[in-house]
Amino acid sequence: MPNYICTTCGVQYADSDAYPVEICKICADDRQYVKPSGQQWTTLDALRQAHHNEIRTVEPNLTGIATVPTFTIGQRPLLIQTPNGNVLWDCISLIDDVTIAALNVLGGVDAIAISHPHFYDSMVEWSRAFHDAPIYLHADNEPWVMRPDKSIVYWETETVSLLPGVTLIRCGGHFPGSTVLHWADGAEGRGVLMTGDTIMVVTDTNWVTFMYSYPNTVPLNRAAVERIAAAVEPVAFDRLYGGWWEKVIPSDAKDIVRRSAERYIKAIS
Repeated sequence: MPNYICTTCGVQYADSDAYPVEICKICADDRQYVKPSGQQWTTLDALRQAHHNEIRTVEPNLTGIATVPTFTIGQRPLLIQTPNGNVLWDCISLIDDVTIAALNVLGGVDAIAISHPHFYDSMVEWSRAFHDAPIYLHADNEPWVMRPDKSIVYWETETVSLLPGVTLIRCGGHFPGSTVLHWADGAEGRGVLMTGDTIMVVTDTNWVTFMYSYPNTVPLNRAAVERIAAAVEPVAFDRLYGGWWEKVIPSDAKDIVRRSAERYIKAIS
């Protein structure tokens, strides 16, 4: 039986001999949307016929993976290589033999961590491709898991260390369990923060923003933004990677996050 994939958000559902639900539960949520043309589904086998993954070195020991042509939201996960193992940050729908071989050359994937439900995609397929690598999701986001699996590890604290120097931080905001990843050795030892869209790099990369829903343009309230800013304040980072190739702040990222939160709160007040 196939595991159907929503063509709007890219999330894969548990196997079924029929479409799993009439409307994707992720897209029916008010943070996302159902296309005017209606709900549509695909499968991993179909994706492999029409798409491939592009793999690029982003900085030393950091590799990006993105699907070409763009599928759904178009995010770009990141593989972090460390002396103690490799972590895949965020996920995409497409995984194939070429991608698996390329990442195995880099040491494979020892753990997967995902920022929020819009990037859950084919996370179970990714885990199985790399010897059932554990998938770390914040427990507050469990209601949006459409394909439960024994590989999923639900963590409940405000932070969790995956490997030495690789830490997940619960920020909330976009989703209750929205998470960022801190990589202490990134940016030549100055520290990297990987944010998905919990903290979104905007067109002017001297700023970031924060939203409850990006496609529906629904802002967060003051308390939520203050919580996000406070959650990342204790860690050192100079560079910030959002969830897409172009969403990068190469330096001075911590100060940019701090003053962007101040600007945002002032604007909504």
